[in-house]
Amino acid sequence: MTAIVTKIKVERSAADVFNYATDPTRFKEWQQGVVDGRMDTDAAPEVGTRCVTTRRIGGANRSSVSTVTRIDPPKVWGVRGIDGPIRAIVDLTVKPLTANSSELTISVDFTGHGIGKVLVPLMVRPQSRKEMPSNLVALKRHLESR
Repeated sequence: MTAIVTKIKVERSAADVFNYATDPTRFKEWQQGVVDGRMDTDAAPEVGTRCVTTRRIGGANRSSVSTVTRIDPPKVWGVRGIDGPIRAIVDLTVKPLTANSSELTISVDFTGHGIGKVLVPLMVRPQSRKEMPSNLVALKRHLESR
């Protein structure tokens, strides 16, 4: 597996960046193809909490479930897909640079199951490599304009 790692400097505090980047209800604001997202609980997320993200893929809305694998606000967050043919593994790190600026690093990789074994190397990784930089620019724009 070859993770896709993207970094960006954001002129906001580490807490602001972390809270925004890990809030599934905000994913549609900065991630291409996302139409909805939510945690499966109203309580603060912890390891084992499930996240449901719905993306527009091939003309249809498709939901996928991930579970939080690590969380240490406002520094690190990780999720791993647990269903479907394409399962994302996402690790997010926020490093404070000053009181009001941070570096956000997102590492994304995928595992394929069934037809996903073919789709991951042919379509999913190349598409993700293309989208991640613009996704982080959108995240930066949204956060810095708030």
